[in-house]
Amino acid sequence: MRLGVLDIGSNTVHLLLIDAHPGARPIPFGSFKRALQLVAFLDDDGAINEKGQRELIDFITEAAAFARTHDAEDLLAFATSAIREAANGEAVLTRVYVETGIRLAELSGPDEAAATFLAVRRWYGWGSGNILNLDIGGGSFELAMGADEHPELALSVPLGAGRLTWDHLPGDPPTAKSVKAARRYIRETLEEPIAALQQLEPATIVAATSKSFRSLARITGAAPRAAGPYVKRELHLRDLTLWANRLAAMSVADRAELPGVSDVRAKQMLAAALVAESALSGLGIAVAEICPWALREGLILQRFDQLRAL
Repeated sequence: MRLGVLDIGSNTVHLLLIDAHPGARPIPFGSFKRALQLVAFLDDDGAINEKGQRELIDFITEAAAFARTHDAEDLLAFATSAIREAANGEAVLTRVYVETGIRLAELSGPDEAAATFLAVRRWYGWGSGNILNLDIGGGSFELAMGADEHPELALSVPLGAGRLTWDHLPGDPPTAKSVKAARRYIRETLEEPIAALQQLEPATIVAATSKSFRSLARITGAAPRAAGPYVKRELHLRDLTLWANRLAAMSVADRAELPGVSDVRAKQMLAAALVAESALSGLGIAVAEICPWALREGLILQRFDQLRAL
């Protein structure tokens, strides 16, 4: 069957069409996406303004038409922290449904962490043992750990790269004072999650998902996307520490010239590096392996597991 997955993220809004059936590997058929940083449309009260809502609704309308044109039999539509954390998030979800007929499922942070963990588990298999997965989004940072398909612990903290950039790292480049304050805020926010994870059995694989981690790995020397998904890519703490300092001194335009960094994400790369560095350092991890499957694939797998159970 052909399944459409509509992902309303903090940096991009993306419809992916995949062909698969229960028990099979999902194969991408087509993609329709747009850069839309909803955090840029927040008003002083933290609500998504009219312009942001209009752009979101227009995209969803076009995405639904794209899905119909290409014979999607099912549509899985979800929203993450960009709408979850907005002051008018519920009203936006209602308006989207009224104007487009698409009902967006609102995922909680732990839901995101658990679905992403499922994708990582399926990618590496049971032989990978106890997995720790880290995922930096635009609005939140998810951490999940366990030895089964459902993590023993799934956590979410407000350390998304977009959110941090807007709230803590103004300027181009930001001042040394603001970078120092951001580092302190990140460390303090991660204290409880790190302590909780350290109570569990040590991980046999530390995985990292999301575009932010992939870009950080590419900057530090990992293979390009063109090399394919089966090439092993790693992110080393020693390289990350070096590049976090470099990114702090670079303008957004200079960051956009780095390999693997898109224009839309260039501004957020420093925040992503600071979060990744603090998490790896705090957890005592020297290297993380980049997993090509993440939240979207996890939700696809959940859907087909449900269909197989019927």
